[in-house]
Amino acid sequence: MKVVHSPLHARHDGGKELHRGELVPCFEMPVRVDYILKAVERVGFEVHEPRPFAPESLLRVHDAGFVEFLRTAHDEWRAAGKEGFMLPSGFPARALRRDHIPSGINGKMGYYAFDASTPIVEGTWEAAFAAARCALTAAAWVAEGDKSAYALCRPPGHHAGYSVYGGYCFLNNAALAAQHLRDKGFARVAVLDVDYHHGNGTQDIFWERSDVLFVSIHGTPETEYPYFLGYADERGGGAGEGYTRNFPLPRGTTWTEYSSALGAAMDVLGGFSPDALVVSLGVDTYEGDPISAFKLSTHHYPLMGQRLAALKVPTVFVQEGGYAVEDIGTNVTGVLEGFLGKG
Repeated sequence: MKVVHSPLHARHDGGKELHRGELVPCFEMPVRVDYILKAVERVGFEVHEPRPFAPESLLRVHDAGFVEFLRTAHDEWRAAGKEGFMLPSGFPARALRRDHIPSGINGKMGYYAFDASTPIVEGTWEAAFAAARCALTAAAWVAEGDKSAYALCRPPGHHAGYSVYGGYCFLNNAALAAQHLRDKGFARVAVLDVDYHHGNGTQDIFWERSDVLFVSIHGTPETEYPYFLGYADERGGGAGEGYTRNFPLPRGTTWTEYSSALGAAMDVLGGFSPDALVVSLGVDTYEGDPISAFKLSTHHYPLMGQRLAALKVPTVFVQEGGYAVEDIGTNVTGVLEGFLGKG
């Protein structure tokens, strides 16, 4: 399996985030990629740099004004006389206007963000755009005939919506991969999100579409981030009615319960008969993850990979979460090797 990775990911080193009401050092840190990269090289995967996709390719799934905000945000921050990482201090919540984008950087930041856990620093745009190109490159390989590919993306992407960022995510890498596959002639594309946290951004982007199925297995939003999306009754809208499926699970979920939900998700995927699959691969379902609460063990990840392989369709893996850094590489390669029949 070919792997695509950009060293530019290290340009995004966030500083601090607001996590469950406390200002703490960012859990999403550059060293995550170092552990994954060592692991994929150890098992013999080929590692390549991404192709030079144009910024306009992002507009297939993102609003142009939003993309321009991300590209220029830190420059505006510095022009306002500020330094370091940026976090919003206000949001257009209930009873506030949502139809006007403020011209000042603080209001603009709050308009486009949905949390204060996703700092922007000087190198964020460069890193996020490189991650997007990684996802697009992996999708291009599969569109050109590879059976599978892995995009080692950082920062992750599945919380980024059409015109909003949050959850450590700025550009939706999985959605970009799925759209690229559609643009290259795959009529029906499925996205399966196995990250601990609901992929609200991917759901947002494909909510009204029937050509891309979105399925997510995640911690219940009753207690888990992003809190306000990911319930089982969210099934898509308009032409996309029935093409979003969510499987929320409680804190403490073990492999037995998770495996049952994965089986139900696989049944949904099989009923859709996709021509290609994109997997939002978060391994923060691991029992040692510091910000999650499922109880999967390292030996369960090859089993997950084997289940995904049973669909027998071209597959793009896109890296999302996983914050137990010393074990992240082993868990990621467990899924990939299981998928290839090596686990």
